[in-house]
Amino acid sequence: MPKAQRTPRMQASEGQLVIRPIRESDYDALYQCAVESGHGFTSLPVDEGLLRTRIARAQQAFALPQVTQPGEEGYLFVMEDTAKGEIAGVAGIEAAVGLSDAFYHYHLGKVVHHSPKHNVYNALQTLTLCNDYTGATELCTLFVREPYRFGRNGRAMSKFRLLFLAQFSQRFSPRVFAEMRGVSDENGRSPFWAWLEKHFFTMDFPRADYLTGIGDKTFVAELMPRFPIYVNMLDKSAQDVIGKVHQNTLPALKLLQSEGLRFRDYIDIFDAGPTVEGDLKQLKTVRNSRLMRVQVGTPEVSESYLVCNLDVQQFRACHTQLNCQGDDVILDPRVAAALNVQSGDQVRIAPL
Repeated sequence: MPKAQRTPRMQASEGQLVIRPIRESDYDALYQCAVESGHGFTSLPVDEGLLRTRIARAQQAFALPQVTQPGEEGYLFVMEDTAKGEIAGVAGIEAAVGLSDAFYHYHLGKVVHHSPKHNVYNALQTLTLCNDYTGATELCTLFVREPYRFGRNGRAMSKFRLLFLAQFSQRFSPRVFAEMRGVSDENGRSPFWAWLEKHFFTMDFPRADYLTGIGDKTFVAELMPRFPIYVNMLDKSAQDVIGKVHQNTLPALKLLQSEGLRFRDYIDIFDAGPTVEGDLKQLKTVRNSRLMRVQVGTPEVSESYLVCNLDVQQFRACHTQLNCQGDDVILDPRVAAALNVQSGDQVRIAPL
């Protein structure tokens, strides 16, 4: 239907959890998410200036009309409860990390000490500081507030980003990764950082984590050991948490693993949490997503799907029950209104 002949779009009249680009008016909710996320959540520092900068940076990224290759764009989304006008959660995508500021990891390697003459053979794990993810796309800043941690809300909040990657793949790297929160206690103490602090630093984990979150990473290059560290030299408590996730992060890890992201021996330099990575085109939701033509009507109860529109600036996504008929997808009028689409428009869908 030509644009000039379109009828006005409906307004969502009932509650619907809708994912959309963050707005300046969402600052208070974003700050509350930062407070609630606690220690170890580096990408959400409790810092007004940094949070407002992230909002402004995201608005700039969504406003770019054409992007032919990934740059330093940072996309930040919120899940809104349209009935209550509340923000249920937040999630982000960094198009390409490390292009202007160094992006650090430890790589788990192995060295062999072998003396045939003395019949000695020791294969030892090492940790080497590296920047191997430079230029890769990061899935980050996933946080769902406690009142909304039920049903499939957390799953939808994580997976919708893959729909966005599939639809706008030219904006992102073929290599996608996510850093998983490592082990720390209720006071923010990390056993891995405790060893580094004792030997190389004089600041606690929350302080180091906060500095990284606000972009002050110079101390990493200045104070981190420049040579490989033998893992067996670490305290037992530090060794035990290498590649392990915080208990609250385990569901997020399993979800990303189900998409095809795998641990490739890279860990966080502060809490030793694992980094998982995958090939964008091979991720499950990306592979299973498809474009469909909208028909607004009353769908038969069917499988749960993620569905999004195809507009970067006015991006909308949600999870819902829908009915597919050939190349058409039947959307309830309320869902169509929430997605800002009408009959004849295209959407991208993927099974949830």
